Amino acid sequence: MNTNSFVVRAYSLLVRGASYLQAPVLLIIRLYWGWEFFLTGKGKLSDLGKVTSFFADLHVPFPKFSAALVGTTECVGGLLLILGLASRLISIPLIFLLCVAFVTADSEALHSIFSDTDKFFAATPFLFLFACVLVFVFGPGAISIDYLIGKKFRGPASGTTTSNA
Repeated sequence: MNTNSFVVRAYSLLVRGASYLQAPVLLIIRLYWGWEFFLTGKGKLSDLGKVTSFFADLHVPFPKFSAALVGTTECVGGLLLILGLASRLISIPLIFLLCVAFVTADSEALHSIFSDTDKFFAATPFLFLFACVLVFVFGPGAISIDYLIGKKFRGPASGTTTSNA
């Protein structure tokens, strides 16, 4: 066996092995960050006055409505992520919400994205945003309700991939 053939086969084996990790890794991301979103939203909704005051201090328009909307979006979005239901769809408002959080509550971290990357990556919204982008781009994975629904509608003729869920 020549070296090229060995390298190609070894790389092929590595890719095949790593692809088996896609569904469990996406499940772990969805479960962990979905739960975090749920808890964060629940916390906002349980103390709406404090969140409303904070939003007012940040000059967020309609602070009471915005606080209730953000809390509800985080709670519902978190539950949907946990279930893997409408995962890509719910990722869109969550991504928007987190971008707004960066602009309003963590603007200093946002402005230091290139000058002090540690500050940007350590900001509270970053990991939430990163998890949502991963789910939006790669889908919820094969261990999700979205995948089961997609599999039912795709049928046996079309190929199934975990990223199409």
